[in-house]
Amino acid sequence: MTTALITGATAGIGAAFARRLARSGYQLVLVARDTGRLERASADLHAKFGVEAEVLTADLATEEGIAAVEARLADAERPVDLLINNAGFGNKGAFGTVPLQDELDMLKVHIEAILRLTTAALPGMRERGRGAIVNVASVAAFLPRGTYGASKAWVVSFTQGVLRDLGGTGVRMMALCPGFTRTEFHERAGMGTGNIPSWSWLSAERVVNEAMRDLARGRSVSVPGKRYKLAVAVARVLPSGKLGGLSNKAARTYRTD
Repeated sequence: MTTALITGATAGIGAAFARRLARSGYQLVLVARDTGRLERASADLHAKFGVEAEVLTADLATEEGIAAVEARLADAERPVDLLINNAGFGNKGAFGTVPLQDELDMLKVHIEAILRLTTAALPGMRERGRGAIVNVASVAAFLPRGTYGASKAWVVSFTQGVLRDLGGTGVRMMALCPGFTRTEFHERAGMGTGNIPSWSWLSAERVVNEAMRDLARGRSVSVPGKRYKLAVAVARVLPSGKLGGLSNKAARTYRTD
């Protein structure tokens, strides 16, 4: 039975991945910080889709949390065939106004955790000659915006670089770069979104559906939504910073786990 491990699995894009994969018959390993929410999500997925959804409580901003997920990915007796590195967050405020530790925590989740979990998952996938890793980045990777955008740019570059090294192994990697996606976390963070036009919002289900199609097509980067595809294409040819203000004041307190 194919197994997928999803970080940040209890809400938003992570939860949409869990539903989509459960519907397709995957067994799941759900990773997040809140044990209660994990257990409720597992029970709901079992009731709706009849799948087994293992829960693993882990805060990827901590050494203990990353190590726990590494150990699960390295367990040869319970192989993981699809890794969704989805957990992440942003800090509200311009660079220099955010406490340094908060910035470091974000980099640990966005960079160190993805690096280490990818490293833990790949040996087994290589040995089996199959598997896939989806690293959730953001359109912000192409729009300069402080530490958050820089960390997501690293995710894209890392994914594309490792994918080149995986040629001929049967293992795929893809960076998923969504734009504004409707989740509960904007409201929970107390972030105003009235200045964001309605056309710019995507549903988490749409993001996941397009991501899975792009993964099946072997793409290294997935940008859901035609408008965001156009924005990224323009950002790649314009001088640096021209589009940096597009989301500069929005989504600065955004958690995906």
